[in-house]
Amino acid sequence: MLQKSQRIGVFVDIQNLYYSAKHLYKAKVNFNEILKEAVKGRSLIRAIAYVIKTDELKEKKFFEALKMIGFEVKAKDLQVFYGGAKKGDWDIGIAMDTIELAPKLDCVVLVSGDGDFVPLVQHLKRALGCKVEVMAFGRSASGKLKEEADIFIDLDKDKQKFLIKKRTKRTRF
Repeated sequence: MLQKSQRIGVFVDIQNLYYSAKHLYKAKVNFNEILKEAVKGRSLIRAIAYVIKTDELKEKKFFEALKMIGFEVKAKDLQVFYGGAKKGDWDIGIAMDTIELAPKLDCVVLVSGDGDFVPLVQHLKRALGCKVEVMAFGRSASGKLKEEADIFIDLDKDKQKFLIKKRTKRTRF
């Protein structure tokens, strides 16, 4: 049950949502609607968006848009290994932030479908006493993560609300 007095933190794995929306729907994520749905009128303590930097110019605008919505943006560089392999994830950073902030929160809202977060969700619930809500596109989310969450919010159920369809190329002013 949602209580308006609940102190919540929202932690968004931008890469996870971005690739889910891109592969499932060929669309972009409406992060403004994601934050509204996560908060639902409760007391927002922190909203952090975790991003990976590459060399795209569009990124700066995107990061600024996230800040305008109300997110604190944490960025890290994409690692490129010898041989061309690339790696960019925030799993440990997200885990550390949620654990450090948990004593100030009643509810952690994890916006990711990554099954690597199952032990984190278990720890937040058992050891730190937080309620944990998970938001993700259900079709690409880990089944175990959905099970572990106190509440799973399936973004697939209202995709019109949470997606921005790509526009056809036109000159923009």
